[in-house]
Amino acid sequence: MTSAPELSQSEFATLKDLMTRRRSCRAFKPDPVPREVIDAILEAAQSTASWCNSQPWRVVVTSGAGTERLRAALYEASAGAPEATDIPWPREYRSEYKQRRRESGFQLYSALGIDRSDKERRHAQMRENFRFFGAPHVAIVHADEALGPYGAVDCGGYVANFLLAADALGVGTVAQAAVTLYPSVLRRELGIGEDRTLVCGISFGYPDLDHPANSFRTSRAPLSEVVDWVDT
Repeated sequence: MTSAPELSQSEFATLKDLMTRRRSCRAFKPDPVPREVIDAILEAAQSTASWCNSQPWRVVVTSGAGTERLRAALYEASAGAPEATDIPWPREYRSEYKQRRRESGFQLYSALGIDRSDKERRHAQMRENFRFFGAPHVAIVHADEALGPYGAVDCGGYVANFLLAADALGVGTVAQAAVTLYPSVLRRELGIGEDRTLVCGISFGYPDLDHPANSFRTSRAPLSEVVDWVDT
């Protein structure tokens, strides 16, 4: 019989493997994900812990014609200026945060053969966010606006668990704040009220592993850069 400590170590190893192997997918196959697989992902994510067990997230999941309609509407909107987002955009990326962001962008554009000076192709690639990178599905996550930042924080936990559950079932994902740059489009196309805060989208489907956009891995900072210990 497996002892409790041994079982815990096995479960931890499985969890750590999922967390370290998962990546943001930016090229998908067109094949839809079966409804039972999507339901399994949603059921797992529903176990996410939340402030006072409020479970503030609501999710709109698109497929088929619904995805295509939203994809077309957002891509058309992205030719114009962004709107005011429900959650304020970062004021700036400073020091190490700026460096990490630049490193990620450099890896993506390098994988795609886009020169740093080629603003036209960089902009075109950015707009692929609004095509969901070809994903057959997108989940739009929103929360009760009255819950403020804490509702959004809880949704962050939900998103993280959605990504892990999807990866465990062979489904690729990418969490996208970009789709919330056009809140009027999301509200119009999906019937989301003004009393809801648009948090982010999650494009998902089966990953195209041969596409160069999926050929790199971003780095993670060592613990020494993110953890401070207080022992006395």
